Amino acid sequence: MSGLSIRNVSMRFELPGGGHVQALKDVSLDLKTGELLSVLGPSGCGKTTLLNIVAGFLAPTEGRIELNGHPVTGPDAERGMVFQKGALFEWMSVRENVSFGPRMKGQRPADYRATVDHLLDVVGLQDFKEKAIYELSGGMQQRVALARCLANDPDVILMDEPLGALDALTREKMQSLVLKLWKETGKTIILITHSVEEALLLGERLLVMAPRPGRIHREYALPFADLGVGQDLREVKKHPEFATRREEILGMIWDMEEEIMGRAEGAA
Repeated sequence: MSGLSIRNVSMRFELPGGGHVQALKDVSLDLKTGELLSVLGPSGCGKTTLLNIVAGFLAPTEGRIELNGHPVTGPDAERGMVFQKGALFEWMSVRENVSFGPRMKGQRPADYRATVDHLLDVVGLQDFKEKAIYELSGGMQQRVALARCLANDPDVILMDEPLGALDALTREKMQSLVLKLWKETGKTIILITHSVEEALLLGERLLVMAPRPGRIHREYALPFADLGVGQDLREVKKHPEFATRREEILGMIWDMEEEIMGRAEGAA
């Protein structure tokens, strides 16, 4: 069976001094191959915990995850991760960073050189391929991180706030690039974000998660990701449904934050 299956996943962290934190509770989700899912919610709702479980960095206390019919039991090249900061090798060139995965697999340069060059073209870094990472802007570094992830040809790309540290203009350009890569590669993408606008723009499916314990509160099917491919995203934001959904979700998350603050004040 192709696609990603998340079944009844719960995550409980035991605290050193006793007690526990229930980060996730009974989360279930099916994601078809090639779907783009954005996930948002207030702090503490378990977004990154869920992503780390799908990546294989954490083992859930309950439930299971399967990709293409086989269980996820740890990290694997079939699931690529793009972090908020690129986690790049500063001492390597752009080309060396992008080719790192294939080289670690033992591939010969003749086997991966064309792929790496193509990816550098796609992300607009062909003219910077011999530059060191520290010579690049933040936006360029995130382009390198995307290309490096794609060089491993994963089935699923997991993105944890990959654009959160960028300025507004660079962020918009990177959002367009994510949509372009999604359509051109057909990869399944899960993107975690704190930005409601970004979640609306980049998710053909959008999950709003509620905290304590983390769980799926609401799911949306949206047209904006498809509309945004090859278009000015500022024009997409003018769509009449965009503002309606944005205000609805902002209000939803605001209410959750108010509830969290009320609990904290009550506990104090």
